[in-house]
Parts: sequence; structure tokens; C-alpha cells
Amino acid sequence: MSRLMTVQRGVGLDGEGTFQDLPDLLRGDELLVFNDTRVVPARLRGHKDTGGRIELLALRLETPSTFRALGKASKGFAVGQRLTIGDGTVLTVAATHDDGEVTIQLPAGHPDLWVWLAAVGELPLPPYIARPDGPDAEDAARYQTVFANEPGSVAAPTAGLHFTDALLGQIAQRGCEIARVTLHVGPGTFAPVRTDNLDDHTMHSERYDVSEAAAERIATARREGRRILAVGTTVVRTLEAIAGANDGVVVPGLGETAIFIREGHRFQVVEQLLTNFHLSQSTLLVLVSAFAGRAVTLGAYEEAVRRGFRFFSYGDGMLLR
Repeated sequence: MSRLMTVQRGVGLDGEGTFQDLPDLLRGDELLVFNDTRVVPARLRGHKDTGGRIELLALRLETPSTFRALGKASKGFAVGQRLTIGDGTVLTVAATHDDGEVTIQLPAGHPDLWVWLAAVGELPLPPYIARPDGPDAEDAARYQTVFANEPGSVAAPTAGLHFTDALLGQIAQRGCEIARVTLHVGPGTFAPVRTDNLDDHTMHSERYDVSEAAAERIATARREGRRILAVGTTVVRTLEAIAGANDGVVVPGLGETAIFIREGHRFQVVEQLLTNFHLSQSTLLVLVSAFAGRAVTLGAYEEAVRRGFRFFSYGDGMLLR
């Protein structure tokens, strides 16, 4: 069982335990909001018709027969180029883009992209998880939340990895409600901040989907004065982006967001946050600092290092309240 640090927003460290303690840390009327995206085995390896090796990271469908991918090749890609994947499927480069992405044409009569990826693709683990021979069987099971349902992410919403069906049952017995939204995590989640000025950092856009049922549960909880607990930074970005564009209301629907939450952001929906410990130069850490306060966040991280907490995707977590 992973460890759990509790932190009071604007104040500092509040306690330490394990995730098994989470139900007892809740008041009992919270609405926990989860991201139900599913990580797809989106990495494809193959070669050009010239023999050069290529790697694709499938990001999203553009049309029923084309998909957008992040491409890697020694000499780049050219429109019309044929790419042969490991299972023998021949793809065609339909378009190239300035950001290193390419549009890929599937062959006529090709099966559903997600079904095909499940059969031939490789799980795209974060770059800090070293697997020289690729993801193993344990990764395939562990790098997926128990409520993952909607395929489309290249990275897991890692705060959700701590939950089991048993823990969710205990939270429900406590009296809390659960809502699920979808935000498909893109490769930009791993992009560090390399600019001196945060205004100069470019965020990648990610797709979200909020159902009418989820929006109604959120609206009801807010109307009744019950606290909204976001499980993960992806949920924070989804809810705050939608509320920011709709006079503080979380409305249902499909959309995209490139919101960059940093110091000065006025949180309109999320009142508590459950998250892992993030990379030092990541936009995720900037978000946490905006939520809890910079000094409080840095103090919590220093204490986490001192106490031997594990960081990143398979690490421990913190509850900010």
C-alpha cells in the first residue's frame, strides 16, 4: 500500500499514513472526481520503405481512416512515405506538422484503431521508468486505473493508480459520491518547463469529455456545499478549464483544453486534490503550487524527500485539503 501525506492548503504538513487511511480522512460528504481515461498501447515500431527505423506514438483519431501521431525517425518523414509496422501493416504519411507530429493514413478496410493498437502496440511508459526490453506484464496491469474505460491516453492519470475496488467501496460506505470525467493525457504531460518566464511555456492541448450525469453531480455537490475532491491534476485541469469558460459552471460536453494553471489562478470548482509527487520542472508541480501555495508545496516536497517518499507514477501520494 502506498504512503499518503496530508497537507493543509496555505498552512503545511498535516500528517502521514497510507492510502488505506483515506476513507477516514474524508468528512463523508465529498464528491470524488476521477479521470476514467484508458491508456492505450500507443507506441508502434517499424521501418520506412527505405529501411530506416521509425517510431510512432498514436495520439488520436482525426478521421475514421487517419490518426495523428508523434513521429520519430532519423531523417524525418515525408508526405506519401510508406511505413511498415511490426505486424506487417503498411501505413502512409498523409501530412507532416511543425511540432513533430504526423498524420497517418490507415490502409483501406483496416480495423478500428484502438482494437489494432491493443493487438500490436506497446504501452508508452513515462521516460523515467526504465524498461530496456519494453514494458513487462506487470506494467500492463499496473499502469491502468481500476476505473479506466475510455481509450485515448498515452499516460495514466497516476493519482488514480492507488485505488482498488475495495478502497472505492470503503469510500462509498463513508458516504462519499463519485463522478467520472475523461481527459485523454497527451505526451505534453512529460514536457518540462524550459523557459525562464512561465508565460513563454507552450501547453499541449488535450481532449476532454464530461457527461451530463457527471456535470449534474458536480453541480449538486456545489449547491449543497459539499467539497469537490479532484483525484489527479488531470481532473483539476478539466474542471477548472470548463468552469473558466462558462462563468464558473461545469457544463457537459466534448472539448479540448491547453489550460496552464499556475500562481494566481482562481480555483472555481476544486477544493481538495489527491496527487502524486511530480518532477521538479513539470507543469504539474506548478499546478500543485498554485493550489496549495508555493512555500507549502516546497516544504511538503522537502519533507517527502527527508521521509523517503517515492516520487512519480508508481510512487506515493499527497492529499491537499
